This record gives sequence, structure tokens and C-alpha cells, in this order.
Amino acid sequence: MMLVRLMYASRAAADVGQDELVAILRQSKQNNPAVGITGLLCFSGGVFIQALEGGRAAVSHLYNRIAADKRHTDVVLLSYEEIGERRFAGWSMGQVNMGRLNPALLLKYSATAVLDPHSVSGKISMSLFDELVATASIMGERG
Repeated sequence: MMLVRLMYASRAAADVGQDELVAILRQSKQNNPAVGITGLLCFSGGVFIQALEGGRAAVSHLYNRIAADKRHTDVVLLSYEEIGERRFAGWSMGQVNMGRLNPALLLKYSATAVLDPHSVSGKISMSLFDELVATASIMGERG
């Protein structure tokens, strides 16, 4: 089966708060293993960035569902690529702990220390994601 990695950004609908975020993560952890999807979710200042990995059909189907989800607005595809191996294989859906994030990491990739994937390239967002993973600020059990 061909593996792909998709990364998108979106803005949370006005009424999306911590409870909705917990619900999204719980839903992901329940549904993703059955369809072979792994990935990470980052949420800060009303902005989501999510990386999804898995088979092409499963990832495309999930992305289309997200794009139609009323909890998301301004959904933008940041990158989509065929991959040889997964980068986030340990997580059915890990959450980046933005509370432990060093603002210098955001400054490294953008003009301000604010997560703003809508104004930087997908490649930059992926580099930021890689560093978040490397600094192990991921919450949620593996698997």
C-alpha cells in the first residue's frame, strides 16, 4: 500500500474550545487505528495544524471529512506527499503540547512567535513540526 503524508492548517470555529479539542482527539484515537492513520495535532491561538499519515485513500477520505467539518474554517492544504515511511508511527493522534513550546522555535520559522501556518510555506510548517517532535513536547499515549 502506498503511504502518504498530508498536512493542513485551519482556524477553529468561534465556539471551539478545550472541550471540543478533547473530543476531536478522542475521536481520532478511536477511529484512526482501524484505518491505519497516524499523526499529530497542534492547536494554538485558534489555529490547527495537523499531519496525517497512512494509505492514500484513508488519508484523502479523512481530509475531506475535516474540510467539511463545521468546527474548522479556512482549511488549507499545506503539503501532500508520497512517503517511504511514517514519521509519526507512534501516535494514533498525538497532541503537541504548546504550553511547553519555546517561543524561539516559532521565531526561527516566522516573523512573530505566533503559530501562523496560513502565512508561511508548507515546507516551513513541516520543519516546525519535525522540531516539535524532536523536542518531545507530545502529549497523549503512544499507540
